[in-house]
Amino acid sequence: MVGVDQGVLNLFSDFATGGEMWTGEGPRERRQWVNFSETYLSPPSVSISICLWDLDSDTNLRMDINAEDITDQGFTAVFRTWGDTKIARVRMAWQSIGQVGDPDDAWVLD
Repeated sequence: MVGVDQGVLNLFSDFATGGEMWTGEGPRERRQWVNFSETYLSPPSVSISICLWDLDSDTNLRMDINAEDITDQGFTAVFRTWGDTKIARVRMAWQSIGQVGDPDDAWVLD
């Protein structure tokens, strides 16, 4: 059986708090662990995308997003930027697709 899971992740909102994504320069990174709603039989395929990003229009736009450390239970969503890019907030959408167990697999026939 194939299972599909999905969600939205508010990764950060640095504008209001003066966080490093908004005020910093150079290489910066945010990571957040995401749990799947059910455990897969093996690590699934994970796709992530930006569904919201609020940024300063006076600087260059630089972004790298990845799903890393994918296991049967979850993954790490990673957002990176560098240089003079100023990012106020980021929201990511994700989807996982992989093999799940069949509830009937638990039945034992005598």
